[in-house]
Amino acid sequence: MEATTRNRPSFANILVQLKPGDRIIAEADAMASMSATVEMRTRWSGGFFGAILKRIFGGESLFVNEFSSKVPAELVLTQGLPGDIECIDLKGTVLYLQPGAFLACEPGVSLGMGWAGLASFVGGEGLFRLKVRGEGRVWFSGYGGIFAKEITDEYIVDTGHLVAYEPTIHIRVGMAGGVFSSFFGGEGLVTKVRGPGRIYMQSRNFTGLTAWMNAHI
Repeated sequence: MEATTRNRPSFANILVQLKPGDRIIAEADAMASMSATVEMRTRWSGGFFGAILKRIFGGESLFVNEFSSKVPAELVLTQGLPGDIECIDLKGTVLYLQPGAFLACEPGVSLGMGWAGLASFVGGEGLFRLKVRGEGRVWFSGYGGIFAKEITDEYIVDTGHLVAYEPTIHIRVGMAGGVFSSFFGGEGLVTKVRGPGRIYMQSRNFTGLTAWMNAHI
């Protein structure tokens, strides 16, 4: 199966070239277009109870769609917001995704929920995180561009910009500066990540989008 991410970073989408017998699993409503020969099967995301947990705590859909074809065919997958899509090839490793970031994966990748901790919740990243593991590629999306950074010590990420990170990354919440600077400078609480490991960030955040919309309504 060949998959190409196009139109990065503002309006990214995935062009999937399916060969006979290939399968790909995608978030519900991710399909933009597909060949008439592509078969789609809808199922619970991780079983009934797993799907409920992902919906309540992970911001994910109750269902996922599995696409396959008996003849060569194409499929286009996209996300709801304008932004980038990143692809990671898991080789028996684990990656944590923030709520709503998952887009698609190969059949060898499993999706589960993991406890993110109170620090993540206070920092606006949620109590739970999506845990992807196994063998195969996983695609996740962000609002704006996605960029990676290797963390060796401590690094500060503003609320809402963290999209994904490796399990060796530890998260805590703190202030951007002193009390006065943090709250009157507009930064407030921030997420402090400590390595070693890699993190993925998005260049925009939903809080800034909603604040801009509210100011113009």
